[in-house]
Amino acid sequence: MTKTEDRRSVVIVVDDDEAVRESLRFLLETAGFDVDTFASACQFLSAAHGRRPLCLLVDQHMPQLTGLDLLQRLRETGYTVPAALMTGSPSTSLMRRAKELGVQEILEKPLPDDVLFRFVHKVSR
Repeated sequence: MTKTEDRRSVVIVVDDDEAVRESLRFLLETAGFDVDTFASACQFLSAAHGRRPLCLLVDQHMPQLTGLDLLQRLRETGYTVPAALMTGSPSTSLMRRAKELGVQEILEKPLPDDVLFRFVHKVSR
């Protein structure tokens, strides 16, 4: 990897569903974004991040740590990268807690491509 590649922003996808991760990777890479994927919140937390994250796309329903649990841990350490929470069941309490943690978007699964791209393009400006 060259120094130029190290400086590029990357979209980070954290989702325990491999099909979702790979689908999002394909869509975003086709649109010209660099993408790193993680199968769990714990895997993301333990990884060394060499590239600057553009944003996080985080699934809510994952084993061990939920998406909001992950975002809370990140916010407690001062990690303020824009984040979208992906869920198939956005309840009022989930939406309230997400807002408290600074989540910019709640993306309802299945994700419409235009909604996904609108969020990523918005945070990339």
